Amino acid sequence: MQVHYKPSFLRALKKLPKALKEEAIEKIELFKDPKNHQQLKAHKLKGVFKKHYGFSVNYQYRILFLYLDKNKEEAVLLAIGDHDVYKD
Repeated sequence: MQVHYKPSFLRALKKLPKALKEEAIEKIELFKDPKNHQQLKAHKLKGVFKKHYGFSVNYQYRILFLYLDKNKEEAVLLAIGDHDVYKD
């Protein structure tokens, strides 16, 4: 899977504590292989974000993303943060 990054995602990732940043990068690498999506608990969101998806970095932090094609071979990572990332 090809993964793109929204500039605001990269800025937020850069601001994370080193250990959390390393964990997020590790999860992003796992995300690149669709076979790992179940392990990452990738899921479609509801409500305002009904076209978006999310997956877990750890128990607290999530990554919000969109698939760019219907075959789910390309995605863009939009935001990273705690559950507040799901708020508009």
